[in-house]
Amino acid sequence: MADHSQVVVIAGPSGSGKNAIIDELLRRYPRCVRAVTATTRAPRPGEQDGADYYFFTQKKFQAEMATGNIPEHRFVPSLGTYYGFYLPDLEKKIQEHPTVFAQVDVQALPFVKERYHATTIFIMPESLEQFRDRLRARNPEWSTAEFNARMQITQRELTLDAPQYDYRVVNADGGLDRAVGEVVAILHKEGYTLD
Repeated sequence: MADHSQVVVIAGPSGSGKNAIIDELLRRYPRCVRAVTATTRAPRPGEQDGADYYFFTQKKFQAEMATGNIPEHRFVPSLGTYYGFYLPDLEKKIQEHPTVFAQVDVQALPFVKERYHATTIFIMPESLEQFRDRLRARNPEWSTAEFNARMQITQRELTLDAPQYDYRVVNADGGLDRAVGEVVAILHKEGYTLD
């Protein structure tokens, strides 16, 4: 384990722009890297095992949980899919890179904060109305029921999950540069090495 902070958690609702923020941070700071999590879902076209996710069968995922390699996980009943924080990937990247960006669920926050002294950042929409429009434009194929279910999840994340993170950063439409700048300022303040 590192004697200084190397792990940063960047989380937020689906469609909040967390991946765009991480992608821009990696573009600006090529020595930093993203941790890759594990899932039991099938790869989508263009996705690569070990780069986008570790794609495990349910049996392999459960075996990795049993050995402690997946210390935290969540199950999405509507999809029948497991997602988990994959320790071997994170440990390897900590050895090779100054800062590792990780997307972990709220259940894993106590673990990453205690074990890795991680700073945690939650990406917020400017408003629920703005987020609703963004989500609808991004996913026109969703049924009304699916859209409403996603909005309920988002509302829960904003009210229950967001307060558990160290920082909250608003990513407004057209405001990616400002949001990335705010994240960079947080990381400098917290003593992370980016260059």
